[in-house]
Amino acid sequence: MSLNIIVLAKQVPDTRNVGAQAMNADGTINRSALPAIFNPDDLGALEQALQLKEKHPGSHVTVLTMGPRRAAELLREALYRGADEAVLLSDSAFAGADTLATSYALTTAICKIGKYDVVLCGRQAIDGDTAQVGPQVAQQLGIPQVTYVRKVQAVEDGTAIIERAIENGVELLKAPLPLLLTVDGTASPCRPRNAYRLLRFHRAATAQEQAAEGYKYSAQAQADEALTIKEWTLADVGGDASRCGLSGSPTKVKAVTNIVFKAKESKRYTADSEQIKSLVAELLANHTIG
Repeated sequence: MSLNIIVLAKQVPDTRNVGAQAMNADGTINRSALPAIFNPDDLGALEQALQLKEKHPGSHVTVLTMGPRRAAELLREALYRGADEAVLLSDSAFAGADTLATSYALTTAICKIGKYDVVLCGRQAIDGDTAQVGPQVAQQLGIPQVTYVRKVQAVEDGTAIIERAIENGVELLKAPLPLLLTVDGTASPCRPRNAYRLLRFHRAATAQEQAAEGYKYSAQAQADEALTIKEWTLADVGGDASRCGLSGSPTKVKAVTNIVFKAKESKRYTADSEQIKSLVAELLANHTIG
């Protein structure tokens, strides 16, 4: 049984190094001030998609992302690792979207793609930590969803058998296709880039990138359709502008505050055995340990 699999991925700011310029005055993220990376949970979702593709010959994996044109770099990364097709949803109308507007835009793109058996995405993105987009997409598509997925064990007879992480263990579920799965950090890490695919798909680009002055691989792109990353606008997916971007986002940021934690006091210890005993005694007394 071959499968049509769609992976929703997001290029996110690297939140490990957030500075004072990370937020704009209107409460949106200043993405140009931070380096961009592939959202970690979405990499886990991609790995689950690629494992399903290996188990079901003839399956097709499409990676979809919404973002500015530089998000094409994320799509190239997905192609390096094994995805078959990449779609960039990019339009100024999508700017400033909250989770509801984002899920609506992604839903319109999924409907344009058409056939799908499994939609996979990360549990949450590190730039928002809401874990809302996946469930909202499932709701708007009208399909079942399973969250906190750690592994898709099997897909057979129109159903999927899924391991789901819960607070004190693992839950085994059976759900009908089509369905949406959100993958969390307990899932297998994504495989590294494939050397052959890296050599081939480093030339993959959107039509806008191919048309740019100085683009080196025009002849190869014209000869190989797989090297063109699809770029869709709001008009291409037939979306409603009032439901996209800031106008379609009921979530409003009231204020943004930079908080710097400062220690009220500090103590310095050396390797002296008496000082170590003193430290352990203090930690036991205030129940930090023990």
